[in-house]
Amino acid sequence: MNKHVPKVGLVQLGCPKNLVDSERILTQLRAEGYKIAPGYDDADVVIVNTCGFLDSAKAESLAAIGEAMQENGRVIVTGCYGVEKDVITSAHPGVLAVTGVVFLVVGARMPRSDALTVQPMAGPTVMGAVLSGRF
Repeated sequence: MNKHVPKVGLVQLGCPKNLVDSERILTQLRAEGYKIAPGYDDADVVIVNTCGFLDSAKAESLAAIGEAMQENGRVIVTGCYGVEKDVITSAHPGVLAVTGVVFLVVGARMPRSDALTVQPMAGPTVMGAVLSGRF
C-alpha cells in the first residue's frame, strides 16, 4: 500500500541563529521520513521561521506569513516573532499554529504517520501545538 508522505516547505527569515534553527527543523523532518518541498505548490504544510527582533523584521515576517497563506493556505509559524501570537493571528487568522522558538518532533511512530508535533525548546512564553491529520 502506498502511504502518503507529507511534504513540508520552510521559509527562513532572520539572523544566523534562526538559520541554525531552520536547519535543525529540516534535519529532524528528514530524519523522521518527511519530504522537503521546494516550493509552496508541492508542500502539504509550510513552516515560516520568523524574526521579531526589529520592527522591519516583524513586518517582513508578517508579509512572508501572508504570502505562504495565499500560496499554500496551511501554515505553521515559529521563530522568535511567534511569541506575539495575538499579532500574528490577528493579521493571519487561518494559520494552523503559532509557536515561539521550537524544535519540531515529527510523529512518524505515532498512530497516524502524518501527525506533526511541535515541541517547545524552552521558555515560559513558548507554546506547543499538535497538528494531527490536518494535512
